[in-house]
Amino acid sequence: MTAWLLAGSRVGRANTDTALSDPPARLAPAASTAATGQQNDGGAGDPSCRSPRSAYGARGGSVGVALPHCRRSGPGRGRRRLTGLRGAGPRQPPPGGAGGGRSAARVQRPRQPQPERSSPSPSPAPAPEGPRQRRRFRGERPRLPRTGGAPRAPSPGRAPRLGRRRRGEAPVVPGADPAARQLCFAWGPAEVLVCETLFGRRGTGEGGPSASRVFVVRKDQDIYIQTLRKLFNESHGIFIGLQRSEEELVGKSRKAQLVQVSKNYRSVIRACMEDMHQAAFSARDPALQSQYSTQVSILSAMELIWNLCEILFVEAAAAGPLLLRLLDWVRLHVCDVDNMVREVLSSENPSKHKLFWNVVDVFVLQGRMDEARHLLSKEASANPTSVNMYKILDDLMKKMPVPSLGNTQTLTEMELKWQHWHEECQRYLQDGTFASNSHMESICKILLGDEDAILEKKELMTTWYHFLVTRLLYSHPTVKPMELRFYAQSSMDLFLGGESSPEPLDTILMAAFEFEMHQVIKECSIALSNWWFVAHLTDLLDHCKLLQSHNLYFGSNMREFLLLEYASGLFSHHSLWQLGVDYFDHCPEYGRVYLELHIERIPLNTEQKALKVLRICEQRQMHEQVRSICKIMAMKALRNNRLGSALSWSIRAKDAAFATLISDRFLKDYCERGCFSDLDLIDNLGPSMLLSDRLTFLGKYREFHRLYGEKRFSEAAKLLLMLMTAHIAPCSFWMTLLTDALPLLEQKEVVFSAEQTYELMRCLEDLTAGKSDKQKFQDDVETMKVEMLRLALARNLARVIVKEGTLEGS
Repeated sequence: MTAWLLAGSRVGRANTDTALSDPPARLAPAASTAATGQQNDGGAGDPSCRSPRSAYGARGGSVGVALPHCRRSGPGRGRRRLTGLRGAGPRQPPPGGAGGGRSAARVQRPRQPQPERSSPSPSPAPAPEGPRQRRRFRGERPRLPRTGGAPRAPSPGRAPRLGRRRRGEAPVVPGADPAARQLCFAWGPAEVLVCETLFGRRGTGEGGPSASRVFVVRKDQDIYIQTLRKLFNESHGIFIGLQRSEEELVGKSRKAQLVQVSKNYRSVIRACMEDMHQAAFSARDPALQSQYSTQVSILSAMELIWNLCEILFVEAAAAGPLLLRLLDWVRLHVCDVDNMVREVLSSENPSKHKLFWNVVDVFVLQGRMDEARHLLSKEASANPTSVNMYKILDDLMKKMPVPSLGNTQTLTEMELKWQHWHEECQRYLQDGTFASNSHMESICKILLGDEDAILEKKELMTTWYHFLVTRLLYSHPTVKPMELRFYAQSSMDLFLGGESSPEPLDTILMAAFEFEMHQVIKECSIALSNWWFVAHLTDLLDHCKLLQSHNLYFGSNMREFLLLEYASGLFSHHSLWQLGVDYFDHCPEYGRVYLELHIERIPLNTEQKALKVLRICEQRQMHEQVRSICKIMAMKALRNNRLGSALSWSIRAKDAAFATLISDRFLKDYCERGCFSDLDLIDNLGPSMLLSDRLTFLGKYREFHRLYGEKRFSEAAKLLLMLMTAHIAPCSFWMTLLTDALPLLEQKEVVFSAEQTYELMRCLEDLTAGKSDKQKFQDDVETMKVEMLRLALARNLARVIVKEGTLEGS
């Protein structure tokens, strides 16, 4: 049976007004349907292009897969349809851990022939990237996929909801058509099985078996990417440290602590990005190489957004230092100049290199004046005629007033110095000092903040936010944080010039410059392929006391909502679920409820894993889950005939009925084999044997064997008689107990007293009296045992009477 994997699709998180209008993602063939729980990562796009814009070109947007609460429909119990679905709020996660994460679907085609359907064919594999085509890792431009009508994160005061699919729009599950047929589904631990029914929209059968298809929808595809494990694991430690940090720190100390936490998160993103870049470089498969390249671009975009949020929200830089932070931000993330610098400086005559003035311009555009002056000095050395112009330009660049973090000058003093410097630059330009050298004249115009001159270097800046920072540097160096929105919007309009529409990354950055924190989180939820970024960023902003007003009317606040979704996705992974436990622990309102529901669905493949889950439940006093896990493991052990392990788990679960059942199996096994298994466990039951009468009997009966083995016959006889007379032994085991008394009855010394012998006789008669004559003579062995017991009891009674009479006579 052929299997298909839908890469990059997402669980629906939508606004009430958002329809599922995205085109379905490209289907890539997987190995087989046997790999139901494994990942099959396909990629699209040219690996030589490192930006998410091109890497996501074949994707065409994300596919909203609606998983949560659905309405029952049509004939047949348990069938539900997936049209007009609502997204799951934080009230309670659906069974199987589907809390609203991302997903990928595998389509299993039926064995019967079916009509052909038109589906997008996989695009040809891209050619391997040559060594000269590769760009430096630091020079990659971060981009995010376009989303179109992608599902959105919930807005304050609005519950997430998916509308009905309109005519002509992409289906909820690519390949399925809920408009023609009803869909039914079943939850799994990390997947949802969706299939087409034989019923139409009105509940009437409209097709044969060959018309149905089965789909498997997976959530949170990114957690199965091996190279992203570092991101999830190391950020978990930072998250826990932030929750446990001392809240007593206030003012500058608290802000410095939060800034350091933010930098730690960014360092993890950067390290993961470097690992992903190395994996892309060493990958031989073009599809895998394309997938890694896409992830590099997405991680680069995540670091870019996080860094800007750190500057504007966490550090909250004031006017003056704000521009310095933005310059560092641009220099860190717009790094194409580094390759050009090496190429120019490694040439024999740098000033004659074709890229020389491009490098100088980029240095000036990024405010790197010392490096620009160093390169211009080479031009002056090579061209003596330009020495005077170089000295004047070098002096202007050297005297340019720039705010510094340690400077005590006020903004007014800074503005006055900048105004005098600006007038000096204007005077030299008007005098035609640089008229004979167009490159130096262009640099002087940039120093004056001439927008046309700056826009002429558009290809060197590559992004509108680079243009924004350059514009602020040379026109408004003392810009205030709340003024950024006006300059950002006008800069984007001037830079794009109507030639292209803003991308998702542009929308996110614009929302950040407008100080719309909730909009940043919302747009990131749409554009990014997992919940990691929005969950951790929201948690950090919440610790900064910046999201107190963004509460959701249908449950917890935004921080908890996103942490719940992220942790729910982690629980679908075979090992990352352990990280999800700590995230649930720090969700005060719904975290425990989610943890209880998710932890019950963890596959208990080994006893080691079961013990790990059990320890987590015991630490949190989750008694119902502890009993459930112990019962499951006890039943597994019993099915494998591991009686000792089964008894241990049943005792831990405090399940008296199951302990009785296993004790009976121990006794039955003893009757068949003549010895006990798992003696260490039975010998050390201790107070646990009081859990049930049968378990008590098992423990005491084993103690009888131990006493007999130690030749403490008198104590063993008393214990055996007590087991018979207390009626805690099963009736089927009475003959075994009486048979065990035979060696004691035949001892040289009298062990049983007359009274004890009479009790044994009564027990034997009670055992035989309950059987009919026909049953008595069916088993010759049983009859022989009874006769031997009667003889031994009679002989023992005679010996006792003689002994007791002799003692009385003496």
